[in-house]
Amino acid sequence: MKSLTNKRVLLGVSAGIAAYKAPDLVRKLGELGAQVQVILSKNADQFVAPLALQAVSGHAVHDHAMTAESESGMGHIDLARWADVVLIAPGTANLIARLCQGNADELLTTVCVATEAPIAIAPAMNQQMWQNAATIQNMQTLASRNVHILGPDAGEQACGEVGPGRMLQPTDIAQRVAELFQNSELTGKRVMITAGPTWEALDPVRGITNHSSGMMGYALAQAAIEAGAAVTLVSGPTHIAKPERAKVVDTVSALDMHAAVMAEIDEQDLFIGVAAVADYRPADAAEQKIKKNADEMTITMVKNPDILAEVAGRDNAPFCVGFAAETNDVAAYARGKLERKKLDLIAANHVGGSDTGFGVPDNAITLISKNSIIELPKQSKTALARELISEIAKAYNKI
Repeated sequence: MKSLTNKRVLLGVSAGIAAYKAPDLVRKLGELGAQVQVILSKNADQFVAPLALQAVSGHAVHDHAMTAESESGMGHIDLARWADVVLIAPGTANLIARLCQGNADELLTTVCVATEAPIAIAPAMNQQMWQNAATIQNMQTLASRNVHILGPDAGEQACGEVGPGRMLQPTDIAQRVAELFQNSELTGKRVMITAGPTWEALDPVRGITNHSSGMMGYALAQAAIEAGAAVTLVSGPTHIAKPERAKVVDTVSALDMHAAVMAEIDEQDLFIGVAAVADYRPADAAEQKIKKNADEMTITMVKNPDILAEVAGRDNAPFCVGFAAETNDVAAYARGKLERKKLDLIAANHVGGSDTGFGVPDNAITLISKNSIIELPKQSKTALARELISEIAKAYNKI
């Protein structure tokens, strides 16, 4: 899993000569794992071909116009909500001025006004324009509004002049965007996360499992890494790319996962149990494939160890966060689990529907402690994981 894995970058390309670098920028963002969609500002297509951007991004390119067709589904709001970050590169003096005024006079500026995602801008203009008093004031205004300013660089410019105002190189911009997701909330802390399903074998071919994809646990692992933690990810069977900076321990059954957790739990500061661990396993797994010789089959099941409860019940237990995936009475069942297992926090979510929970990209969480309830609304699991890690870090740092 790379530094921008599952991050959604909405790239706004304004009408400057540096726009010719946009396809390479899309490629560099993609190499870091990002999903990229592109909006072209007015006249930007005079500097870069939309078809080239479509080819490297894998998405249709949005132009500056807000058409009746695109806005029938509130297209600008959809894009504003889709983005984890809005990156404008190049950012011309004209576009910067319009952003300062809060203009919503075309698709890109409208998205910037409508989004809650962080905005980053890579300025690119003639050195005299960059040093103009109005531009200087505009950049100060954007910075005061927490817009991230990436560059510019200095050197020879397309007009033949030399000075500040060159757009940073695509590799540098992509790396700076990745750094926007880094923070220090869990710096130096050791975090163990369990993720995915378990597989309880009936025979060498068949087994009992569940619908957990591992997406939420892996997103939390990446978010904890971004927060500065040393992460151990104990994973059931999934097809998700492994986080580059995590120690990953692959497991199959609940007993495998239990052994892996207990082998290293004494070294951890926090434990987040996201995995959907099977409550029961077959008492005896057949050594050979079970043949279909009868109309009915009885399977004797025995209880698996409760990994989360065992970790929370240890002497000098780490800070423990559980997950409660329920189909009904979600908050009530979750609070009961919090109290019964003596957890510090529990993240409750509704499963069984089509828009949140297992196997889908979005989720919503109710985070419950002994004295508080925090609602984290429906959003991508990547964005939700960052919010959840932030709330977990706040709770942990209070103890």
